[in-house]
Amino acid sequence: MKYLHLIWAALFRSKTRTFLTLLSVVTAFLLFGMLDSVRVAFSSSANVAGTNRLITTSKLSITSSLPYRLQSQIESVPGVKKASYATWFGGIYQDPKNFFPNFAVGPGYMELYPEYVVPADQLKAFYATQDGAIVGEALATKHGWKIGDTIPLQATIFPTKGSNNWNFKLVAIYRVNDNKRKGEENTLMFNWKYFDEANDYIKGQVHWYVIDVANADQSNAVAQAIDKLSDNSDHETKTQTEAAFNQAFFKQIGDIGMIVTSIMGAVFFTLLLLTGNTMAQAVRERIPELAVLKTIGFSNRSVLWLVLAEATLLVVLGGLIGLGLAALIMPGVSSASRGLIQLPSVPGATWGLGLALMLIIGVVVGLLPALRAMRLNIVDALAGR
Repeated sequence: MKYLHLIWAALFRSKTRTFLTLLSVVTAFLLFGMLDSVRVAFSSSANVAGTNRLITTSKLSITSSLPYRLQSQIESVPGVKKASYATWFGGIYQDPKNFFPNFAVGPGYMELYPEYVVPADQLKAFYATQDGAIVGEALATKHGWKIGDTIPLQATIFPTKGSNNWNFKLVAIYRVNDNKRKGEENTLMFNWKYFDEANDYIKGQVHWYVIDVANADQSNAVAQAIDKLSDNSDHETKTQTEAAFNQAFFKQIGDIGMIVTSIMGAVFFTLLLLTGNTMAQAVRERIPELAVLKTIGFSNRSVLWLVLAEATLLVVLGGLIGLGLAALIMPGVSSASRGLIQLPSVPGATWGLGLALMLIIGVVVGLLPALRAMRLNIVDALAGR
């Protein structure tokens, strides 16, 4: 650390060049922090052990439907406290830009999510009103909805009576107390019985079941028992955690891990070229100064480490700023995800990988200039001044 003042002075010898390079590093790691956080969220463990809320979907695809009659069979499995079901609707409110998650739910669905706070009288009205709907507080505020309003949705999959127009009566509004999960308030739900009777497409079918397990330690055994109910049938099931269910849902868009890796590979390759060129130019400009350092007693190894430290400091400084900015932005990203994924901050795994990348990139971009500085001949360097 005693040479830190030398490293710092060398780094900011050309302030404009250093600032622009630093800005590039900050941008690269800001992008890395955000994208890798998404990757970590999607690739989180799908192990069912230790969780008491499971999701059962078709083994083929979450878009494939399951028979409604599975409800009673699932509830009869030892270890299951309660189960309900839902069917994805995918309606649009006024304009495709106003899209938000919306689906039909069975009796008791809201009770499976105790984190969703609903006034008792409103919840009772929801289950009692055939065309009733319940929405999150954030969604109601966004569109100016209040209890008693009629919400028209345009069906994209399920028509009703030869028309795509569906109307729902807003009878309940729920909220989520956890500020990190406010995105989950951007959802509309309505009664499955009404959907089943009114749609012209499918009858007696659901897309997923939500299961509350009595003992979280028995979740794995319960999941296997549920899936055995449909073995060798035309509707085999797959029971998994909510995190794994959300991951599978978004993987229909594409392989998130591969997309993120490809983007970041291109970004970091460009960063290597840019930062490497900056360090090479900086060392070329300081050849006489490096020769003077050797003249007054700095060893070849000391000069090598000084240049490597300069390159590493530049990358680490920019990287930390970039990841810090990503950590500040991620709560907004989580909110924008409308609660389908949880990204409250940059996870520890991303910070760890980011720090490792900073050190590796710093060493890589500084190695060749450092070796050149180490092999510098004092006489030749000063003679060419």
